Amino acid sequence: MTRALGLDFGTTNTVMAVCDDATGAVAPVAFTMADEKVEALRSALCFWKQGVSSAKPQIEAGPWAIAQYIAHPDESRFMQSLKTFAASPFFEGTYAFGKRYRFEELLNVFFDRILSYAGGKVETRTRRLVVGRPVTFAGASPDPALATKRYDSAFQQYGFSEILFVYEPVAAAFFFARTLKKSAKVLVADFGGGTTDYSIINFDVSKTGLKANPLAHGGVGLAGDTFDYRIIDHVILPHLGKGTQFRSMGKVLDMPQSIFASFARWNLLSVLKSSDEFRKLKDMLRTCLEPDKLQRFIDLVEDDQGYPLYKAISAAKAELSSKDSTEFSFPPLGKGFHATITRQDFEGWIAHDLMRMEQALDETLIAANLKDQDIDKVFLTGGTSFVPAVRAIFERRYGTERIEAGSELLSIANGLALIGERDDAAAWSVTN
Repeated sequence: MTRALGLDFGTTNTVMAVCDDATGAVAPVAFTMADEKVEALRSALCFWKQGVSSAKPQIEAGPWAIAQYIAHPDESRFMQSLKTFAASPFFEGTYAFGKRYRFEELLNVFFDRILSYAGGKVETRTRRLVVGRPVTFAGASPDPALATKRYDSAFQQYGFSEILFVYEPVAAAFFFARTLKKSAKVLVADFGGGTTDYSIINFDVSKTGLKANPLAHGGVGLAGDTFDYRIIDHVILPHLGKGTQFRSMGKVLDMPQSIFASFARWNLLSVLKSSDEFRKLKDMLRTCLEPDKLQRFIDLVEDDQGYPLYKAISAAKAELSSKDSTEFSFPPLGKGFHATITRQDFEGWIAHDLMRMEQALDETLIAANLKDQDIDKVFLTGGTSFVPAVRAIFERRYGTERIEAGSELLSIANGLALIGERDDAAAWSVTN
């Protein structure tokens, strides 16, 4: 029986990995859904009630949550991008069918469900749990210590002998380092859904094995979800009332922008329906100057169109990784709704975000007392690394010959499991 379970609880996807006792080879835990092998599970939850008289809601996680939501959208509550709330001191919980769930309870329910689907592949009682965490958490005023406390609360009941937290890019670096033939300074750039993280590690390859010395870590709390936000902000929100006005006490005022920002962020959209902010917005319907647009906004939220919109936006973004433009349509916005999104427009919308990503990279290099020419290898991981404008930053600075990629969704979990098998695993953990 192996000692360690690596858990990459991501904003978009979650992966678990273990090392084989006999060979030492690392591999993600495989799940089966509809006779298909699944290794990366969507970080999502779905709540629903089995009949009117049901005392408490049923809950599903991952792809099973998505299947339940698609089958019964009117009878369920769907949540995604849960990780974005982990370090938020402003998130005190959300309601589902009259019950309030704190973040740690949501994470506990999610982990419990995916463990049940893993069956005997994951044994918790004699394992060390190694959990990935971003260098910089997403959200306003993130509190890493609060995130650690919440994670501990969710995982302690499973009987793990030890729970460690390791920076996600460090885990990816360990996974990548298996392929090194000689010593190298490695820069790992991990582009997830909520955060962009960097780690610079000096790997010493010798006859006695692989030694690693971390030189610096850095990052910024934005990534793929922020890119999605830019598309929604420019393409969708103008049709939902953003930029319109309402009457109040004889004056004509601009609609509050915060509610539109909440709609455009996946984690906030998941809890928007039960918020006071949304209830206030519905009250404004009778005083707004363009009620048709605002009604469309309300309908999308009440009809739980968050996940279908997420899929449509993600598909458009993926097309822009290989094409110069994409045609976007979303039926709930109206049969006549259609928009052409060009890569040039998209890259213009995310230009400031790219600048912040590169600034965080510069700061990480300064912390390591290194320059671009001192880096021997660059390993890009995470789904957002496929965005051409992101990749272009690294190709410009390091050239294609120093850049490697692969296992974009699996590298972190695999690396966490590898670290968990080391005798000095605790030395690679962070406490806040």
